[in-house]
Parts: sequence; C-alpha cells; structure tokens
Amino acid sequence: MPRNVKIFIGALGLLVAIGLISLRSLHKRVGKLAETEAAEEKARREVLAPPIFTPTDVKSSAQIYWAAGPEKVAPVTVELALSADPVQRARQVLHELMEDPPTPQQRTMPPDATLLAFYILPDGTTIADFSDSLASDTPSGIESEAQVVNSIVRTLASNVPNIRRLKILIHGQEVETLAGHVDLTGFFDVNPNAPLAPQSMSGAATSSASSGSAGSSAPASKTPSKPIR
Repeated sequence: MPRNVKIFIGALGLLVAIGLISLRSLHKRVGKLAETEAAEEKARREVLAPPIFTPTDVKSSAQIYWAAGPEKVAPVTVELALSADPVQRARQVLHELMEDPPTPQQRTMPPDATLLAFYILPDGTTIADFSDSLASDTPSGIESEAQVVNSIVRTLASNVPNIRRLKILIHGQEVETLAGHVDLTGFFDVNPNAPLAPQSMSGAATSSASSGSAGSSAPASKTPSKPIR
C-alpha cells in the first residue's frame, strides 16, 4: 500500500476517534445541562406552588397516575405525607401529580398548570378548578386530553375515597372541552359508591397558592356523571 494512502487512512482514523470523543463529551454536557434545567424548574415551581402540609399528615403510600404511553396512564407508588382531611389530601396528591413526575416523559399535565381551588360537597361531588394553562398548554387531541383527565381522576380515585364524581373547571369557569376534544361539561365518575364525606370536611375551598384556609362551597350541578375511559 502506498505510503500516502497509509497516512491518509491513519489521519482519517484519528479524526474519527477525535469526533467520537467530542461527541461523548457533548452528550455529557447536554445531559448535565438538562439536569440543571430540571432542578431549576423544580425549584421555581416549589416557590410558586409549595408543598402542602397539615397537622394530620401521616406518611403513606400513594398511587400517582403518570403517563405510560399514548393516552395511557399507570400508577407509581410514592411515599407522601398525606392529610386526614380529604380536601387537603386531594390537593397533596394532585400537587405530586403536577409537580414531581419521575421523568419528563411521564408528565401528563402542562408544566405551568396549577390547582386554583378544590371543593368536596357533602354528597361526594367534587370540583377542581385549574389555571388557564391546563387548557391552553395541553396539546389538542383525544389522546393527550384523555391522558390529562385520566391521570387526575385515577389519582384521586386511588387516594381520596370520599370523592364520588369530579367536575373540572378552568379558571372558575365551565368549558366545553379541555383542548378541543374531551368533554368537560359534565362530571367524571371517581368512586361512585364512595361513603359521604364528613360534613366538617365538605365544601372546603382551597387555593394551591394559599395556606389552604377554608372558604365557601361551590353549588352542585345536576349534570349526569360520565365514566372515565
């Protein structure tokens, strides 16, 4: 083999080796950057929507339903300090659902979505009022919208037995659909045969950005409930 060809092949091999090393280094830098951004995002959200603590909190195993493929959600067991008050307990598990998915791919709700208010009425009817971003930032489509609703309903069903059916509001208003497809005008079945919530715990209104003080209850609607698919 001519000497110049050998030199060319050797130089080519050296360039390939340098390129692989550089690519690996770039991959590590991108990974560290992503981790840093995720940590900063989590810190920012903890300031805007801090964790909820109550005097009756007890460390418990909670089932949180995060994304598990298109339209699908699956439970992940996490240890949380959960309140004996069903309103506060519901806010705690929804906070975990929105704020702390195991991976970015498992997130079901838009990063900027927040829970504005939460009510449980004596008959087990529940109203969850979310910020505008739940509707505006959820990708339009039956699969993505159903995944959002499924994650909310099943997380509540697994952790708050007092809830019979759920009404989802956007910024205090009833909307026809979440982002163009999933109907939000009725109710979603959560635990249809659930026991009635204790009267002292019912009708409590709370804000995800507040200390969780009680407020006035929301009126119940006669709209029939519908099963979550």
